[in-house]
Amino acid sequence: MAAPKRIALVTGAGSGIGRQISLALLREGYGVALAGRRLEPLQETARLAGAAAENALVVSADVADPASVKSLFERTHDRFGRLDLLFNNAGIFAPPVSLEELSFEQWKSAVDINLTGVFLCTQEAFKIMKDQSPRGGRIINNGSISAHAPRPFSVSYTATKHAITGLTKSTSLDGRRYDIACGQIDIGNASTDMTTLMKKGTLQADGSTKVEPTMDAEHVAKAILYMDSLPLDANVQFMTVMATNMPFVGRG
Repeated sequence: MAAPKRIALVTGAGSGIGRQISLALLREGYGVALAGRRLEPLQETARLAGAAAENALVVSADVADPASVKSLFERTHDRFGRLDLLFNNAGIFAPPVSLEELSFEQWKSAVDINLTGVFLCTQEAFKIMKDQSPRGGRIINNGSISAHAPRPFSVSYTATKHAITGLTKSTSLDGRRYDIACGQIDIGNASTDMTTLMKKGTLQADGSTKVEPTMDAEHVAKAILYMDSLPLDANVQFMTVMATNMPFVGRG
């Protein structure tokens, strides 16, 4: 297989959207650093890539830990020599409980991973992208539909995803002088191994439980590939990719 022409790093690459995006990038000939806390799922992602796995780097990393993030980006640079795309995808859901029942530890864990982790990875990406030649790169943040509208009992996830929108805007602004473009993709009801529980029904704002429409996660992968296909003087600032009939637009 030919040496990769573009290098990407994907957090949360061991499952769900992160796995789908990683496989799509590897199929397109990218060199991809697969990052996540658990090594075995990352190795499974690489295995699923088949022959393209020779362009994969598997790194166990905790995005909430500054030292772990620094090591992740150092290993990526040591292996590939540059970084063209960072997909900030790693995130967790706190238990679905009412706001007053959510513990401080549960709140802090969500903030540390969903928000601080994105900031730490973005910092390290800046350090590489601004000094490499050709200079610059692209950062895409996974914002989620929850960056716009909450589900019941999701205060920590919703708050962190709203914060990601502000981080995306600041990153986009501060990256201009380094030719670093930053955009956000907000995903609604993509069907992955992480969304199997939705088949039993999802709690609605009126207290009812309904089975919601989903879409193939491959559509998200195609959207990411499109966003990264643009030259660095063009940017998709925000994109929403969602199941057409999911209860988001309207008075559901």
